[in-house]
Amino acid sequence: MQKILRVMIIIAMLITAYLLILAWRDDYADAPAVDAVPETTSSVGADIPSTTGAAGDIPVQTLPVDNSAVTATPAKNAGLITVTTDRYDIKINPEGGDIVYAALKQYDATLDSDKPFVLLENNSNRVYVAQSGLIGQNGIDTAEGRATYNHTANNYVMEDGQQTLSVPLTYKKDGVTITKTFTFTENKYPIDISYQIQNASTNAWQGQMFAQLKRDDSKDPGMSDKGALSMATYLGGAWGTPDDPYNKLKFGDFSDGELTTTSDKGWVGIVQHYFVSAWTPQNFTGKFFSRETGSDYFIGFNSQPVNVAPNKQVTLNATLYSGPKVQSELKDVAVGLNQTVDYGLLWPISKVLFAILDGVHKVVGNWGWSIIILTILVKIALMWFSNKSYYSMAKMRAIAPKLKVLKEEHGDDRMKMSQEMMAIYKEEKVNPMAGCLPILMQMPIFLALYWVLVESVELRHAPWILWIQDLSAMDPWFILPLLMGASMFVQQQLNPQPADPMQAKVMKFLPIIFTAFMLFFPAGLVLYWTVNNLFSMTQQYIVNRKVEEEQKRRTVKVVD
Repeated sequence: MQKILRVMIIIAMLITAYLLILAWRDDYADAPAVDAVPETTSSVGADIPSTTGAAGDIPVQTLPVDNSAVTATPAKNAGLITVTTDRYDIKINPEGGDIVYAALKQYDATLDSDKPFVLLENNSNRVYVAQSGLIGQNGIDTAEGRATYNHTANNYVMEDGQQTLSVPLTYKKDGVTITKTFTFTENKYPIDISYQIQNASTNAWQGQMFAQLKRDDSKDPGMSDKGALSMATYLGGAWGTPDDPYNKLKFGDFSDGELTTTSDKGWVGIVQHYFVSAWTPQNFTGKFFSRETGSDYFIGFNSQPVNVAPNKQVTLNATLYSGPKVQSELKDVAVGLNQTVDYGLLWPISKVLFAILDGVHKVVGNWGWSIIILTILVKIALMWFSNKSYYSMAKMRAIAPKLKVLKEEHGDDRMKMSQEMMAIYKEEKVNPMAGCLPILMQMPIFLALYWVLVESVELRHAPWILWIQDLSAMDPWFILPLLMGASMFVQQQLNPQPADPMQAKVMKFLPIIFTAFMLFFPAGLVLYWTVNNLFSMTQQYIVNRKVEEEQKRRTVKVVD
C-alpha cells in the first residue's frame, strides 16, 4: 500500500509537470510560424471586402459600383490625424478613415520602458490596423481606392474632465454627404464609429458598411520583453455571438471560409498576449467573415445593403475595442469578449482565484503579497483535509520500524506480509492513501493559478520586492525556484521514506526535476508553490510532533 502511495504521488507530480509544459507550448502552435517580417506591399484593393460573396458572403450587386466617387489619395501615413485621450494616442488616416496607430498610455512597452505599449501600427515592422468603410453599389471604398475625408483639425486632445471627444470626418459627392465620426469616452477603451449618410440628391443611395481588423503574420510584440524562453500564448482570430460566446480562429484557417456567422450583438477580433482588438456592430446585423491575402489576415463583418432614399439619412454604428484584456471592461462591450482572457479547462477555479487575488490586491496594493495571502487562504481552506493526510503520513513514519520488521520476517511471502501490514494499519488507524490528498488537491489549483498569472493583464509587469519586478515573468536570478526546490527537499525529510530503493531515488530527484521546471515559469507561480511548501512544512512538522507524543504516551502506557 505504501508503494502504491508513493507511485501515485510521483505520477501526480509528473502529470502536473507535463500539463504545465503543454500549457506553455500548446498555444504557441497557434501562432504563425514565420520569423521574417514581411514588407507592407499589399494593394489598397486587397483591403476591401468583396461584394460578390467571396469574402463577406454578400449577394452579387446588379448595378455597377460608382468608382468616380473615389478621390486622389495621399501617400501612406502622410497627414495623419492625431487623437490624444486619457487612455489612447491614436492616429487616423484620412484616406479611408482607418485607425493606423494606437498606443495604450496606461501600459508601458516593456518593463523598463517609459514609452506606451503600441497595439495598432502600420509600418515596415508590423501591420495591424482597424479599418472600416462603405462598399457596395454607391460605396466610396472600392478596389480602385479609398475615399479621402475632409477634416477640420489635424490634432484632437481630450482635456481633463472632458467626458467625450468627437472626431468628425466628412466626404461629399453628388449631393450625398457622409460623416464618419469617432467618439472617444473618458476612462473607456471602446471607440464608437458612426457613418451618417445624408442623401440630398434625387437618386437613392445604396451601400454597406464594413469593419475589419487587418494584421500581418509578425510575432506578438507583447512577448518581446519576456525573454527567449517566455511562455507564448494564443495569437490569432476570435469571434463570438450571444449564443456561441467565444471561438478561436487560427490565422491558418482564415481562408477556409469557416467564418460565415451573422449577428447583431456579436464580435470579431484578434487576440494576443494581454491585449485584444475587436469590432462589434451596434444597430445592424453583421455578416462575419475572415480571409487571407498574401501575408495579411482580415477578420470583420459587413452590414446588409442599406438604401437611403432621396432627402433621407441613415446612420450605421459599430464599436471598436482595442486595449487590454480587462474582464470587467470586456464583458460590457459584447457577450463573450471577456472570455478572450482564456483560463483553459480549469477556468472556474481560475476565475475564483483571480477574484480572490483582485480583492486582496485592492486591500494590500501589491500582487506579490496578494499571492502569498491567497496561498495561505487556500491552505486554510484545505487544512482539514491536509491535517488528515499529514496525520496519516506521520503515523506511517511512526510505524515504519514495524513495517521494516514485517518485511524481514515475511519478505518472501507477499500475501502474508500484506495481511500483517493491513492489520497494523487497522490497529494504528492509518490510511496510506490519505497521503495523496495534499498533492492531488493542490494540482488543479496550481494549474489554474498558472493561467491566472499568464492571462491576467493586471499582473503584467507587476512587481513584488527587490529583484522580482515582474511576477508574470521568470525570476531573473532563479532565487525563488531554488528556494522552492530546497523547501521541497526539506519537506520530503518530514515524510516516511520509501522502503523500495528505486522509489527512494526517484523521490530524491523530484525536487531537482521540479526546480528545473520552475526556472522558467512565472515568478508568481513559483512564489505560490514556495509559500505553499513552507506552510505545508510547518503544518506537517506540528502534526509529526503531535503523533510522536501520542506514540510516546502509548509506549509508556504499555510498559506500565
